[in-house]
Amino acid sequence: MSQPPTRRGLLRFAAGTAAAVPLAQAITPAHAAPATAPLARAAGATPDGAAAVPSAVPAVAPAWPVQPFPLGQVALGDGVFRRKRDLMLDYARSYPADRILAVFRANAGLDTRGARPPGGWETSDGNLRGHYGGHFLTLVAQAYADTREAALKAKLDHLVTALGECQRALAEHGSPRPSHPGYLAAYPETQFVLLESYTTYPTIWAPYYTCHKIMRGLLDAHILAGSAQALTIASAMGDWVHSRLARLPKAQLDRMWSIYIAGEYGGMNEVLADLHALTGRAEHLTAARCFDNTALLDACVADRDILDGRHANQHIPQFTGYLRLHDHTGEEAYATAARNFWGMVAGPRTYSLGGTGQGEMFRARGAIAATLDDKNAETCATYNMLKLSRQLFFHEPDAAYMDHYERGLTNHILASRRDAPSTSSPEVTYFVGMGPGAVREYGNTGTCCGGTGMENHTKYQDSVYFRSAAGDALYVNLYLASTLRWPEKGLVIDQTGDYPAEGVRTLTFREGGGRLDVRLRVPSWATGGFTVTVNGVRQRAEAEPGSYLTLSRNWQRGDRIRVTAPYRLRVERALDDPTVQSLFYGPVLLVARSQETGFRTFSFYKDFTLRGDLADVIAPEGRPLHFTTHGLTLAPFHLADGARYHAYFRRSEPVVVFGTADSGVPNRARGDGLTFLDVLWGQAPFVNSGRFVQAARTLADTWLAEGLFTPAERDRVVAAASRARTVRRR
Repeated sequence: MSQPPTRRGLLRFAAGTAAAVPLAQAITPAHAAPATAPLARAAGATPDGAAAVPSAVPAVAPAWPVQPFPLGQVALGDGVFRRKRDLMLDYARSYPADRILAVFRANAGLDTRGARPPGGWETSDGNLRGHYGGHFLTLVAQAYADTREAALKAKLDHLVTALGECQRALAEHGSPRPSHPGYLAAYPETQFVLLESYTTYPTIWAPYYTCHKIMRGLLDAHILAGSAQALTIASAMGDWVHSRLARLPKAQLDRMWSIYIAGEYGGMNEVLADLHALTGRAEHLTAARCFDNTALLDACVADRDILDGRHANQHIPQFTGYLRLHDHTGEEAYATAARNFWGMVAGPRTYSLGGTGQGEMFRARGAIAATLDDKNAETCATYNMLKLSRQLFFHEPDAAYMDHYERGLTNHILASRRDAPSTSSPEVTYFVGMGPGAVREYGNTGTCCGGTGMENHTKYQDSVYFRSAAGDALYVNLYLASTLRWPEKGLVIDQTGDYPAEGVRTLTFREGGGRLDVRLRVPSWATGGFTVTVNGVRQRAEAEPGSYLTLSRNWQRGDRIRVTAPYRLRVERALDDPTVQSLFYGPVLLVARSQETGFRTFSFYKDFTLRGDLADVIAPEGRPLHFTTHGLTLAPFHLADGARYHAYFRRSEPVVVFGTADSGVPNRARGDGLTFLDVLWGQAPFVNSGRFVQAARTLADTWLAEGLFTPAERDRVVAAASRARTVRRR
């Protein structure tokens, strides 16, 4: 059976056929991102135009052992993250608000002021129109929370005021008149009515997905910029959602949410739970529970994996919503489902860059090598997986969630914004191909990934630091150059370093002090050591990679924590074919730059020294994070240009060879796919040649016992290892 058309495919078709969208504005691939800070009531919210300062206290978080800092309390320092952020800030400042509002005003019968819609899916007759405006609200709200620029606040207020006018116009003289005065969208209520009779995509697209983006943008305008009117508009929208859905039978709702794309609702359950936290209205929580997608929810509670063939980004945000429902209802099933779902995606369905999916769809568990092509890793899906990882960490501070977050942020998200300025396009990715010879495409005005992509690059700092609920511990999750201001404790802490480049990270207590546990994340990739000094004195505290190291003391102004975690070259094997591999340097995915479109083949083991390190055969090129091997340049994945790249290569080690000593014996693999040489060099480094020969002899005996070597082959392998005694450390 053929797969249903993707929205991306329809976008390309529309670009060539729809007269309503000028060809110059037809969108190219788009991008996605992480998450906003958990809900916080704006302190002293004032009429729009007053610059209220968001509170640090989440509206619902008393049960969370870990809590975030408001976006505005963490400022990015110099480096690649800030440069990418600045590119998106320029877009936020420059893109005309009236173009965002054009589709809303047209639907409400108001003057569009001559503004053209943005384009892409955001056209005068697009079935997803309005979603991009919601993302743009979040973009501007995040940009304002970060910079406190008055012009950004003015733009945000202009957008909110205009949306309020549209909501009132629809209620007063809409044609047709909405079923409830809280209705706000850029198209008539027809799409929602049709969904209730199970109309399929592409006759309708995803009406509640669009509703979610608008409501989320409004709540972000309230939370991050103190817009009281934004909360009023969103609350009325929540009332409208309740009026439509609370009356419907559960069986009807289940069938609606099972429909491909038409039933996609983004994070409606999350935004309604957050709205309930602000309004206290039971109707908003009831409406949130209407979005329980029973079949998938129950399967994930039972840890039964039924994801194969499901639309990835249709389902990922549902589970962030379930976590928020757990916060409000105390029902453990919601949290269990979210944890189990994360485990079904974060390991067995995640490519080396930290993204998931092929052509917007989940594929079979473990199918990595089998699914590599030019349409992997929809950026929206990574945006939502990082958001889910972050929320899970608040409930259970397991370093695995932050390992996943770092991988996706450092590789996929950072790579998803083109390294070039634009004030007319977000210049972000949609799919990010992982097949051989892929090329990234940028643009995506008006698409789903264009919307989440706008958000991604103005909230890099949202998960660098967290705090314990009691305020007695500080989690340092990411080693991004940044400044934390923690006014409740009178602390200002600077972090310096050049992440993602290798180097020392330094945290300095610039203001304040006092008793505090500082919990430093020890990344899972930090197998080359993790050294910490305080004021020059090495600390005896130890922690395994993939955990947190805790420093407990009475801190004083001027105290310095220095963290050293040397990067090492390593390979990661595809789960379904261990010969298909990716190369990493510390947290950084390296890609081979090559114009070829087939798999590149690499061999490494024959050139290993006794230390058994990829550094024996992969040489620094001279630029940070750049290497050479097999005549090719290896570059960091996050460099965002139009060059052809290879994120995976084919590993070929057909014969057991040690330097010039060739045994002539096939390098056979055991049941888990690991070859003789994989297992042998996995024991490196060897202190001397004698230890190396002994390890080779012991392993050859094992291969003989398992029927993988004949006695003669075992002897030839041991003889070759003995002849290779001239191999020396470098």
